[in-house]
Amino acid sequence: MKLFRALYVSTRVWLLLIAFVLLFVLAYVFPVLFPFVKLTLAVFVALCVLDAVLLFRNRSQRAAFFARRDVPDRLSNGDENPITIYLENRYPFQTQVEVIDEIPFQFQKRDVLFTATLKSNETKTLRYELRPTKRGEYNFGAVNVYAMTSLRLLKRRFQFSQDKLVAVFPSYLQMRQYELLAISNRLTEIGIKKVRRIGHSMEFEQVRAYNRGDDVRTINWKATARRSDLMVNAFRDERSQAIYCIIDKGRVMKSPFEGLTLLDYAVNASLVLSNIALLKQDRAGILTFSDQIGQMVVAERRPGHIQKILEVLYRQKTRFLESDYEALYTNVRQQIRQRSLLLLFTNFETVNGLHRQLSYLRRLAKEHLLIVVFFENTELKSLLSNPAGTTEEIYQKTIAEKFYYEKKQIVKELKQYGIQTILTAPQNLTADTVNKYLELKARGMI
Repeated sequence: MKLFRALYVSTRVWLLLIAFVLLFVLAYVFPVLFPFVKLTLAVFVALCVLDAVLLFRNRSQRAAFFARRDVPDRLSNGDENPITIYLENRYPFQTQVEVIDEIPFQFQKRDVLFTATLKSNETKTLRYELRPTKRGEYNFGAVNVYAMTSLRLLKRRFQFSQDKLVAVFPSYLQMRQYELLAISNRLTEIGIKKVRRIGHSMEFEQVRAYNRGDDVRTINWKATARRSDLMVNAFRDERSQAIYCIIDKGRVMKSPFEGLTLLDYAVNASLVLSNIALLKQDRAGILTFSDQIGQMVVAERRPGHIQKILEVLYRQKTRFLESDYEALYTNVRQQIRQRSLLLLFTNFETVNGLHRQLSYLRRLAKEHLLIVVFFENTELKSLLSNPAGTTEEIYQKTIAEKFYYEKKQIVKELKQYGIQTILTAPQNLTADTVNKYLELKARGMI
């Protein structure tokens, strides 16, 4: 019974059967063709039997063919993740195969079909990429392999690697990319600006020999007298500063952009920034809120701390209620006693929306260094760049200019109260946030 379930008929068979029907109709009109048509049909049936014998000569699936899907234990949200399918032909003859991979339903793709030709005992690998846009668990189905002989009349189906459960985490691939570039001082390749240091840090590192270009004010005269050579005091960046990424999970962060929500962009940027802060010897923490306070990771710098942050960010979901900034201010005042850098990922569309929360933002800015991060509407920018040709387009452009102007007004009003801002497009969020952090660190503000 299992053999019949694995038996499939190719398209070539159906076309040949249609041809035989037409030939029999033609033989009814011209009886002289009837013996020829019967002989051809007998040959066709014999070839089908031969094809079935060749395909099912090995009743064991593993003795005939082998396939395996190599997928990471976790996928990176918003990134292209490589998937590999390994094929091995164990038949004693050349086979043509069609490979259909049952990918998770979240991708809504029905065209993951590959074709390949494998000689006897030959192996091949097929590669493709998947870009998830939601965090959570994804279930891969089976790898279906349909093997055919050179006759290509019948197919035998093989199924491998069934029911693989994979978790989609925040963009750890992006985190690793920034980490490697930060270690090798190549962050400028992905848009991170070099910021000239203003003055120098007051955190002493070591006494070293004088090099041309060193500030003469840092000469250590006592060490110079002992060594009979010019020695200077070397200073390093301030370390162990507390950096908190505060993520708004309210309805304003539900807006989509290129498949990801604004919350997902904020989660990915928070993961990268936390990792960069840890590399810079600072302490990284996370706080989420909506209509109620969510989860909090206290700013620390311990082994495995970034994994703890990753696990917390993985579970974050947007809510459809208005965010409670009063509860946020109360919680920050109770939980974060040391002056810290707070990066608030949220979104304000109108000045009135800002005014409802401005009093709480001003109180936070008095006790901490606050940066409000919110998003440009890229659709508005593209609409404004196109000329208006009709009356309706003129009205649309006028309304778009009003909303675009309000974003600029929000930035201006926040700056009046000494609150740092980042107004950025979603795709530039990570680079702009890291730029701002490094800028403030170079200026000695944290």
